[in-house]
Amino acid sequence: MKQVVQNYKTGELALLDVPVPGCKPGGVLVRSSYSLISTGTELMKVSEAGMSMLGKARSRPDQVAKVVQSVATNGVPATYRKVMGKLDSYTPLGYSLCGVVEQVGAGIDDVTVGDLVACAGNEHALHAELNWVPKNLYAPVPDGLAPQHAAFGTVGSIAMQGVRRGESQLGDVALVIGLGLIGQLVVQLLDASGVRVVGVDPDPVRCELAGRLGAAACGDPASSAVEQAVAELTGGLGVDQVYLAAGGDSNQPVELAARLCRDRGRVVDIGKCRLDLPWNAYYEKELDVRFSRSYGPGRYDPEYELEGRDYPIGYVRWTERRNLACFLDLAARGRVDVEPLVSHTADFADAVETYRGLKDGGLKAVAVLFRYPEQEVEAAEAPSVDVPAVPAVRRDAKTAAPVRAARTPVRLAFVGAGNYATSMLLPHLARRDGVELSTVVTTTALSAANAQRKFGFAGATTDLDAVLGDPAVDAVFVVTRHSSHAELTRKALLAGKAVFVEKPLALTEDELAGVLAAVEESGNDRLQVGFNRRFAPLLREAAERFGPRTGPGHVRHLVNAGRLDHGSWYLQQGTEGSRFAGEGGHFIDTASWLLGADPVSVYALTTPGNEDLQVVLRYPDGSTATIGYVTTGPAGFPKETLDLVADGRALRLDDFVRASVYDGRKRWVSSRLPKARDKGQSAELAAFVRAVRTGGPMPVPLESLVATTAATLAVRAGLAGGAPVTLAGAR
Repeated sequence: MKQVVQNYKTGELALLDVPVPGCKPGGVLVRSSYSLISTGTELMKVSEAGMSMLGKARSRPDQVAKVVQSVATNGVPATYRKVMGKLDSYTPLGYSLCGVVEQVGAGIDDVTVGDLVACAGNEHALHAELNWVPKNLYAPVPDGLAPQHAAFGTVGSIAMQGVRRGESQLGDVALVIGLGLIGQLVVQLLDASGVRVVGVDPDPVRCELAGRLGAAACGDPASSAVEQAVAELTGGLGVDQVYLAAGGDSNQPVELAARLCRDRGRVVDIGKCRLDLPWNAYYEKELDVRFSRSYGPGRYDPEYELEGRDYPIGYVRWTERRNLACFLDLAARGRVDVEPLVSHTADFADAVETYRGLKDGGLKAVAVLFRYPEQEVEAAEAPSVDVPAVPAVRRDAKTAAPVRAARTPVRLAFVGAGNYATSMLLPHLARRDGVELSTVVTTTALSAANAQRKFGFAGATTDLDAVLGDPAVDAVFVVTRHSSHAELTRKALLAGKAVFVEKPLALTEDELAGVLAAVEESGNDRLQVGFNRRFAPLLREAAERFGPRTGPGHVRHLVNAGRLDHGSWYLQQGTEGSRFAGEGGHFIDTASWLLGADPVSVYALTTPGNEDLQVVLRYPDGSTATIGYVTTGPAGFPKETLDLVADGRALRLDDFVRASVYDGRKRWVSSRLPKARDKGQSAELAAFVRAVRTGGPMPVPLESLVATTAATLAVRAGLAGGAPVTLAGAR
């Protein structure tokens, strides 16, 4: 299928061939009929992409701060790869469309195949021929509303949420500054609510349009006409609300708002304009400044948007979806008229030329629609989401895999192509001899197309079954969100593939049992978990210098994990597990490798009110390991420091940039700082590929992978019980 994309690094716009998205449970697959270009938000994004790197940095100081923090934590080379990987990727455009339901996922009962729906979301209502849309981001289109008008649903919801934030009442007078697409809709919604409106915009054409659509008066912000109109309508008292729907760097909108707003009036920011509030003016009137967050309550909440968990109407009357449905109803009843806003309708095939015309000013428009080719859709029953059983490939787990032909490349498939896969795994594999990147599988079409373009995958798809059933694929990498690791690993093992799964292997004991059951059923134990630190060159050299132990040892591993950004999927503990469940296996595996054994018991303590943990592991020979996992440490402090003490000797590793060994008479210190924090990914991948090619043992024994995972899961039980947890099989 085709999708409009942009490369944020080069500014290139393209109509790209991408895989068709799969129809997942909890949503519907929608074939687009019309999608709407937001001439404000989208053109701002297009303009930013055309800036120099310095210009991009100036326009996004929030992202620059993240880069600086990443440099302090991960070093310059790793940060550079991460940033450039994100910049040099195609990003989607679009967030408001109308289309026909083509498939219905499990759990959906409010629409059927062939229904017309309006869709929202900058990840789900894209300028693309097909989109998968979760339940709370679509709404059925009322009878009589044309699809090109229903495509305004999302921007209408944005305007509606802004009006709701203003809490207008019958008889109020409001000022709308900025009469672009959102401003024109705000004018109509206020007029429909019994509010008299004064519009402000330097463009006389837009002022005239707003006057036709319900504004009592309109004018240029620099003229006296606006102030005169406000004085006449309010008796000189000032407007009750000001709605900022303007963009740009001028501070004129907020200054005008203060001048024309009444005492204790409200100023609502809907657009993205400069907000240097003149303190005296806002203080003296005690103005109430409010922000309107996109489409309404539910926005940016993954449980609402992705998992379909609605807010009870008794507590949250107007959510994203209810705003969307309400706007569609108003449009269907003629209370809002969007037809006068349509400046241009273009065929989807001409999307790139249309954006260029908008950017260079050749196409003047309030709203532009893309029209998609019509296709017949036959009504059908919702397809079953149960995937067909994959034929099991059985072999004796004690027997090594067959040796491959000497010059045959190892064919790898990736399930998932997120930030970690594209910055820490694929760069090493793409340049490795004897490796062929066969297929990349993702849930979103564009991420698969990006990975295919950047790393040279032979194919890209959203169909996991096709990959698992492909006999040419030797090994599958599972690099998805944590909650899917165990199930995807189980399926790949049953399909007879060697599997590399990023940590964690499982989030629950039942998931771990399911993986082991797949190993037993298939006889396939070709499994590696991404515990890469034991492969780090600096740590391995230090361990070699330390030498073998004769008595018990103690490991102390301090992990300065830091706080997560708001909105990070790592915070979705209900589905993705705790942070320690997700990455704690790294540190347990490192300690176990240094001590040469698997733990026999786990004791865990937590600090009330945060996720700081102290985890104590005991080993068969009396050795212990203490892992301090803290989220409240300072940003500039090293992320990881590790010590091993035994037999009168000590090993220290400082954040994978410096290592030393002490024995009382002499000491060894790493001779130079490495160019980057090498945490072992390259060496681990080399060992895995070698095992797949030769049929030799996996880099880490299955028993060790299971023991580390069980110990990680035992932390939760230890916190709940307040006592040490003895691991099964402990001696």
